[in-house]
Amino acid sequence: MTPLKNDTFLRALLKEPTDYTPIWMMRQAGRYLPEYRATRAKAGSFMGLCTSPDFATEVTLQPLERFPLDAAILFSDILTVPDAMGLGLYFAEGEGPKFERPLRDEAAIRALAVPHIEDKLQYVIDAVASIRKALDGRVPLIGFSGSPFTLACYMIEGGSSADFRHVKAMLYSRPELLHHILDVNARAVIEYLNAQIAAGAQAVQIFDTWGGALTQPAYREFSLAYMQQIVAGLTRQADGRKVPVIVFTKGGGQWLEDIAAIGADAVGLDWTTDIGQARARVGDQVALQGNFDPNALFGSPESIECEAARILAAYGQGSGHVFNLGHGISQFADPAHAGALVEAVHRLSRPYHA
Repeated sequence: MTPLKNDTFLRALLKEPTDYTPIWMMRQAGRYLPEYRATRAKAGSFMGLCTSPDFATEVTLQPLERFPLDAAILFSDILTVPDAMGLGLYFAEGEGPKFERPLRDEAAIRALAVPHIEDKLQYVIDAVASIRKALDGRVPLIGFSGSPFTLACYMIEGGSSADFRHVKAMLYSRPELLHHILDVNARAVIEYLNAQIAAGAQAVQIFDTWGGALTQPAYREFSLAYMQQIVAGLTRQADGRKVPVIVFTKGGGQWLEDIAAIGADAVGLDWTTDIGQARARVGDQVALQGNFDPNALFGSPESIECEAARILAAYGQGSGHVFNLGHGISQFADPAHAGALVEAVHRLSRPYHA
């Protein structure tokens, strides 16, 4: 593989010295970019983008052509895994992802099995290899998956949910069924992420989008334990260097110590947690990623710079911080404002690494 020209992101995740604080943005390849919308129109649908390695490569590289980002992230979707399990993923216009066959029946739950990656998800693995080749060492490539619990939320609810009624009904009344789903999901995610690493992913992130909807004991039992199982099962060396693992639980700031203890290299923060306090709590164990409020991009370039400066100052001196949004960038964000954030982080962070 081509040597990396910019490995700042990987070194920051491992708390090694860097010249500045690296930045990438969750959902950085997305609808806020006109070039993305044009490619999606050519592909015909969101899944048309995801299932074509050529289109996935094209849109993954689009934000890097605009902004000097320090990492690329595979263009895909967390729901490719349950789709490969036969649940029938589709996207309803204006309603987001849905499943034709949500897991409500015990027989269907018992029949759930880890999909064969080469049969069902090879298009993702091919996309990883294609993107890695196209990057030609410019920046590292991040692979990713949803957490077992977050995947289960979609699989049981049948789509997005405001109250997680069906998931929580199962959690409290039939926990053994939910544990079966989570175990299958965890084993599938391990195989899936390891296949991404083998194809060229240089870091991986586990997106636990809905873990923050749980009580503390439920979070430990139904979300964190399965992410720990995944971290323990991942390939951690490739191309002669460590493959860092990032765990991101949206709404999980109250459990930072627990998250930091599962063996990942970095913990992602949403915008509700002060990054300086987070560093004081867990900074010796892990790097931290975050945590600019995505909606702050609707402010002025001056206010964006002030907010970036505040977060950098809160983290303070030294490495171990990967700047990011606290969740995905809005489709309504101005690309120029995203560019202003990247420039500000690179410029303002250098004194913290002197």
